[in-house]
Amino acid sequence: MSRVCQLTGKSVMVGNNVSHSNRKTKRKFLPNLISKRFFLVEEGQYITLKISTSALRTINKKGISACLKEAREKGFLK
Repeated sequence: MSRVCQLTGKSVMVGNNVSHSNRKTKRKFLPNLISKRFFLVEEGQYITLKISTSALRTINKKGISACLKEAREKGFLK
């Protein structure tokens, strides 16, 4: 499975490791992803999403149904 948040679309970024002597080597910045199960009251069922921890904070603030609606509009969820 790819390392992409299903709600925000956050994915792996590429950058450099910079040593003390200022040498640069490529590295990856991985998003902080978790698998989380949510209960949808409207549908009466559970769904499992792979989301970033920042998306989890947004869900706590707005609610799962509002976040799913936004993700579908942006094309991150089908």
